[in-house]
Amino acid sequence: MGAAIKSTISNEYLPNWQKITELVHLSREIDRVEVEDLVPSRQMFYQFSAGGHDVAQMILGGQLNHKHDAITGYYRSRPLLLNFDVKLDDVIAASIFKNGGYSDGRDIGHVFNHAGENGPSALPMCGGVGAQFTPAIGWAQAIEYHSKTLGNKAYQGAIAVAHGGEASCSTNGFWSAITIATTLNLPIIFYIEDNGYGISTTSDFQTPGQNIAANLASFKNLHILDGDGTNLSETAALTYEAVSHARSGKGAVLLRLTVPRLSGHSAQDTQAYKPAEFIENEKKRDPLLKLEQFVKSEIMSPEEWQQSQFKATNMVAKSLKSAQSRSDLNPDLLTKFVFSETDETGQYIAAKKGGLLAAGDKFLPARTESDSQGPRINMIKAIRQTLDFELKSNPKMMLFGEDVGAKGGVHAVTAGLQETHGHNRVFNTSLSEEGIIGRSVGMSMAGLLPVPEIQFRKYADPACEQLSDIGTVRWRTGNRFAAPMVVRIAGGFFKCGDPWHSQANEVQFLHAIGWRLAMPSNAEDAVGLLRAALRGDDPVIFFEHRSMLDHAWARRPYPGDNFIVPFGKAKTITKGDDITIVTWGAMVERCEAAAKVSGKQVDLIDLRSLSPWDKDAVLSSVKNTARCLIVHEDNITAGFGAEISATIMSEVFMDLDAPVKRLSMPDIPSPHAPSLLDVAVPSVQKITDKILEITSF
Repeated sequence: MGAAIKSTISNEYLPNWQKITELVHLSREIDRVEVEDLVPSRQMFYQFSAGGHDVAQMILGGQLNHKHDAITGYYRSRPLLLNFDVKLDDVIAASIFKNGGYSDGRDIGHVFNHAGENGPSALPMCGGVGAQFTPAIGWAQAIEYHSKTLGNKAYQGAIAVAHGGEASCSTNGFWSAITIATTLNLPIIFYIEDNGYGISTTSDFQTPGQNIAANLASFKNLHILDGDGTNLSETAALTYEAVSHARSGKGAVLLRLTVPRLSGHSAQDTQAYKPAEFIENEKKRDPLLKLEQFVKSEIMSPEEWQQSQFKATNMVAKSLKSAQSRSDLNPDLLTKFVFSETDETGQYIAAKKGGLLAAGDKFLPARTESDSQGPRINMIKAIRQTLDFELKSNPKMMLFGEDVGAKGGVHAVTAGLQETHGHNRVFNTSLSEEGIIGRSVGMSMAGLLPVPEIQFRKYADPACEQLSDIGTVRWRTGNRFAAPMVVRIAGGFFKCGDPWHSQANEVQFLHAIGWRLAMPSNAEDAVGLLRAALRGDDPVIFFEHRSMLDHAWARRPYPGDNFIVPFGKAKTITKGDDITIVTWGAMVERCEAAAKVSGKQVDLIDLRSLSPWDKDAVLSSVKNTARCLIVHEDNITAGFGAEISATIMSEVFMDLDAPVKRLSMPDIPSPHAPSLLDVAVPSVQKITDKILEITSF
């Protein structure tokens, strides 16, 4: 354990060499047709050959046979996919822009996904190198949760596989995943194919000593295996040992195999950066040549080998013809499944994998009317009480992040929840936002409801790649997969500010397609929006404004255990005919105070959610008042107020009696000193002045 070792297993596992041969021939023939025909004829644009990597992949793929096994791959993982229950027509259609591929033209053909029903799954691949590791961690942690916490024996013995090249071992995702896997002792294999090059960059720029297995020798709880991926017997033995170790519950494995890359990085890559002698040596290491020599002496006759090649050629030709005959992509479907959808009867169209609704989970009937009872409570207690009730109601819900356990979070929102619900459901994480959000992907696709916490808005930046990818999962897989989760993020000013803890910048998440975004201004709305998020089927950013968590104005009686505020439904705080004010978050309280000071009749609208936002309520109000002020904390340039203003100008321009105005932070970071913050953030006086300016126009 710990040190890079050679396996001593020799005859305990005998691969199905005949099937491996057939699949490798199939993979090579697909590559050949793509490179020689489909790319030159521009029937496809991206081609990534797995030649040289393929034999080792087939050996591993043959051992992924548990219903709840899953792999997260990268652009050279397609040979592994051929081991699964996939249709060759679909594999080819994915690359040539025909209906029925893995994304119906929405994603690169090599970036596959496969929602296995009776066998293993290939979770949706991402285009970012290293983005595959933490989602695999989430799947592995979900295996443990289903098996041990929920008592589902069907998950016993299942494993996750994170597949990548040696260059991916330099990424934040890899190191975060390694840390989580070894501290939690998870059933996962890190399967690293080392071909010595990251596109044109040699591996000495990625890893000192050019061997990640050797560098990880000191890691505890990591079983390390290192070998030659072109040595068939060694590869078979090492792979068997890796899978057996992970399935036995002994923890994580790193399996590194050296392989040749027999082509360029992609079909357009000439490999001019490689020395000629190096390329020749790679050709000599072609594992297909070694496979041929081995099976002809042990398994198949020369005629059977040749028949296997002919069979692959015929299968690919037949499937290509079938794929080419399919209908062209339908542009009318381009906007489908950005979010979860319902059919004509109003029933959710569940994804094949991912989300609570896919598993048929039921909740008590929701109420949109408040059942207010008891004393006014602050937003901290309101959110905590909602989380507590939903944890009791939904055993698949997990709450985690830095310090959310015994400390109860740096804002005290989760205080006491770990003691009530246990360490398996409410737990601390390593200090890695990539790991916090990335693992949520795998958890969600495995049918759990992850509720990760990011302590401050600025701290979400290291996880932005995962956040961006999560929102597109349902769309780019054509609803095969979904990754609903609720990401709780605190942010905004509080007494003072600073560039690190006081950022709002909600507009960044509005550019992250596929996310819903809630920004409650008070305790009652926080309860309703959070519950809507927790019982929905989409990823949600739930923004907890630091200034309002314990603000006296934001306190409200608890509205009941089934109270819900629908997303996209604004609330009118005050009614009036003089001017419309549109705002959200901490600015609602200031706008209400300014309305009173101004003496004007103000139609004050709290949007409550920004994705979606209640366009109808805003336009209806502006038609009535003919004047509008938009107030937000985020910076002025490209803030969400600009979107609202543009919508008003384009749709109700003729109803206006004055220009639409915006009031916000200037284009500066949040300053720390309270005196400077008071100048930067819209104040009651500044809002009052704007109201009077617009109403006197």
